[in-house]
Amino acid sequence: MIDSVPDIHLALNRMKADFLLPDMDVDQVRRYVGRGSENLVRSALSDDVDPEGVQQMLPRAMSSFYRHYRETNGRYGSIYPGVTEGLNTMHQAGLRLACVTNKPSVFTEPLLAMTGLYRFFDLIYSADSLPRRKPDPFPMQMVCDVFGIRTSQSVVIGDSVNDAQAARSAGCSLFIVPYGYNHGQPVEDIDSDAIVSGFEEAARLIL
Repeated sequence: MIDSVPDIHLALNRMKADFLLPDMDVDQVRRYVGRGSENLVRSALSDDVDPEGVQQMLPRAMSSFYRHYRETNGRYGSIYPGVTEGLNTMHQAGLRLACVTNKPSVFTEPLLAMTGLYRFFDLIYSADSLPRRKPDPFPMQMVCDVFGIRTSQSVVIGDSVNDAQAARSAGCSLFIVPYGYNHGQPVEDIDSDAIVSGFEEAARLIL
C-alpha cells in the first residue's frame, strides 16, 4: 500500500553511519525489505561485516535502526496510486478489511495514521502482534477467525512471495500487485489468482 523504502533507506544509512559503515543504495534496500526488521538490519550489516561481527553488532544495530526509523517513518514514503480509492470502495461496500504486515507495530500504526489509511481497517496485525508472522499462514487464519469467515471467503492483496505463501497455506484467494517488494523477483513467478494493476482493479474484481 505504501512505498516506505525511502524512509527505511534513510534510517538504515543513518544506522550504518553510527558504525562507520558505508551507505547502501536504495535498490539494495528494496531487495531486503519484507522479511522483518531483524532480517533487514542483518542484511544491511552483512554487506560490510562478517557473520560473527554481524551477530555481535546486531543488538546495538537494531536499537540504532529503530531510533532512526522512528524519525523517518512516514516522512519520505508515499501511498501507491489507487490504494486510497480502492480501499475506500471496499470499505463503502461494507467489506471488513485487515492489514497484515511484517513491520513492527511501533511503526505500522503511526504510518497508517500519517497516510490516512488507518480508518479503513477493522484489524491490524504487525510483526509483533502474533506469535508467528508471514509467510506463516497464522496471521491470515487469525483474521478470518476474528471476522467469522472461512479462509476460502477471503482475498489477500499482496506484493510478494511472503504474502503468497501465507495466503496459499491458509487457503485464501490471492491478488498480486506488480509494484512493491518481492526481493528483486518478478511477480509473474508468484502463484496467484490474478495480477492486478492496483487496489482499484482488485476492488472491482472482489465486488
